[in-house]
Amino acid sequence: MSADTTRPAAAAQVPQQAGPPGHGGEGHLKAGLKNRHLSMIAIGGVIGAGLFVGSGAGIASTGPGILLSYTLAGVLVVLVMRMLGEMAAADPQSGSFSAYADRALGRWAGFTIGWLYWFFWVVVLAVEATAGAKILNAWMPGVPQWAFALLVMAVLTATNLFSVASYGEFEFWFAGIKVVAIAAFLVIATLAVFGVLPGTHAVGTSNLTGHGGFLPHGVGAVFTGMLTVVFAFMGSEIVTLAAGESEDPERAINKATNSVIWRIGIFYLGSILLVVTLLPWDSDAVKGSPYVAVLEHVGIPGAGQVMNVIVLTAVLSCLNSGMYTASRMAFSLGQRGDAPKAFATVTKRGVPRVAILSSVVFGFVAVFFNYTSPDTVFAFLLNSSGAVALFVWLVICFSQLRMRRIIEREAPERLTVRMWLYPYLTWTAIGMIGFVVAYMFTDADGRKQMYLSLVAAAIVLAASAVVGRRRRAAVAAGS
Repeated sequence: MSADTTRPAAAAQVPQQAGPPGHGGEGHLKAGLKNRHLSMIAIGGVIGAGLFVGSGAGIASTGPGILLSYTLAGVLVVLVMRMLGEMAAADPQSGSFSAYADRALGRWAGFTIGWLYWFFWVVVLAVEATAGAKILNAWMPGVPQWAFALLVMAVLTATNLFSVASYGEFEFWFAGIKVVAIAAFLVIATLAVFGVLPGTHAVGTSNLTGHGGFLPHGVGAVFTGMLTVVFAFMGSEIVTLAAGESEDPERAINKATNSVIWRIGIFYLGSILLVVTLLPWDSDAVKGSPYVAVLEHVGIPGAGQVMNVIVLTAVLSCLNSGMYTASRMAFSLGQRGDAPKAFATVTKRGVPRVAILSSVVFGFVAVFFNYTSPDTVFAFLLNSSGAVALFVWLVICFSQLRMRRIIEREAPERLTVRMWLYPYLTWTAIGMIGFVVAYMFTDADGRKQMYLSLVAAAIVLAASAVVGRRRRAAVAAGS
């Protein structure tokens, strides 16, 4: 069964600027996000719970060479974000890369990547709700985990339903706490590295070169580590979706794409460098939570509880953004006729209520399966969404290759953000993504995720073919 490859008329034209904010009805979101909201969403978007907790597994499996894994993955994300920024600055859209794929590659591409991305984030809702519930249950064991999961989902659903400004305000403070926490860690750990803090001494490079060397498991471990690292950066692209509801989309996108280099460099590479410099990579403490291990190493009292609060904040931030992102992608799909028309309606506050509730309902179902069938149904959902990040980035690359030529020909003044060394770095990014995909097939867990993600992609692609046939039939019947 072949997908609908018919290009819409817009594919041969310059993308149109987003329409003005509306006050309800169909087709218009409200520009309720302030520049400070967008700035903090951009900065905090790369700081997830995976950085504070999940990085320990990468360090344990790769050693200090995990820095190379983060560098390679970071370079890839910077290139993809630059390409996405180029398209988003020329045409801010609530559907971002899905809308661009629709125009540049065909309806089948926009439909497929849009629904896969929506699927990814509604599964994330279940993961983050459960993670937050575990932390809260540890503090109040008398309340069951499922009750906490229900509570955090309900509260953040209400926040997203109220207005986009309330989402932005919650995310501003969630992201602010994460940024302050990682900044404080960077200062404390740097002072400890140089022996400035009481009770510490300059450590030099002994932990970087000792304990088996910088690459104790060989060069191959760098690429294995990259499989874990690359998915930690998923979420960087949220700012380009949110920009469509901001006061000054073009300025917000310019700022976000220009700052992605230092955000990844400081928050990820900087903090991980301090961890593997201060502590032996193979210590049991690092395998758990490397940031807690460092804080306890330098004598910070109550480091574990402090980090639990920060991780809970990161979880709630991801949950909040997940609801927002999934609903805006659903809204965009509804606008383009790739989802029920009700998804494209908004309230008087400019909120896509149906799109939000539909996304949250699936999230609640996934939470239910996480508790009742964690090793079967939920495991399938989790693994089948595992490689979506790579699919999204690949589509962004191919969309940018075509969109650049269209914009240059029709309206070059809209190219306020330009991809560096086009098209060479675009093809370099495509090659890097292809390498990661190929390498996933050599890893047991990665291979399972890739197979199941391809199954999910095939199902959505088949659905796009059915929708495409019905669309063509409707057009033929009306002509």
